[in-house]
Amino acid sequence: MTLSFFDQFMSPSYLGVPLIALAIMLPWALYPTPTSQWMNNRILTLQGWFINRFTQQIFMPLNPNGHKWATLLTSLMLFLITLNMLGLLPYTFTPTTQLSLNMGLAVPLWLATVITGMRNQPTAALGHLLPEGTPTPLIPVLIIIETISLFIRPLALGVRLTANLTAGHLLIQLIATAVFVLLPMMPTIAILTATVLFLLTLLEIAVAMIQAYVFVLLLSLYLQENI
Repeated sequence: MTLSFFDQFMSPSYLGVPLIALAIMLPWALYPTPTSQWMNNRILTLQGWFINRFTQQIFMPLNPNGHKWATLLTSLMLFLITLNMLGLLPYTFTPTTQLSLNMGLAVPLWLATVITGMRNQPTAALGHLLPEGTPTPLIPVLIIIETISLFIRPLALGVRLTANLTAGHLLIQLIATAVFVLLPMMPTIAILTATVLFLLTLLEIAVAMIQAYVFVLLLSLYLQENI
């Protein structure tokens, strides 16, 4: 049976149970729960500092009405960054390489921001479909273009996350395969290729963190337009 490089992105199952369900539930078992003590340990202190800094960075430009989303978006960022980082470990599966999961996160959250705008300020929400000062002959065309761009937003969210992680994982596997093939024939070239592989792994760690941040940042920008 010939294996494909893309087989690593297939959702694995064991005894008929899809392991993607276990991978999705894993982040909740990794983070420590804050205690009621006056002083927390170093891990809890670092975790609290990171969450506070991220929440402050994301929600500083938003109106106070948008601060109600702080818990949801901060939890989503921690969830995505954990899945992305754990997927870089050997013998693991990255659920965020599945477009179905990413679209399942992007579409409801994007739709929630749109519904919020339509409910709270329908005039301003619909006003985004037509820029101010548009010439009268261009009004129908611009409304169609802005409507299409509005509905493309969740697709862009999901595809961006899926494509970046899939490309990084695939490139790592290709270079790792080249290292194993070149090692018995050309050890020097194999060592240089392994160095490139190490640098690429560091880059993929950064991509895993950045893409989780970008996903939540774009959602916060969509929310900012509708509050």
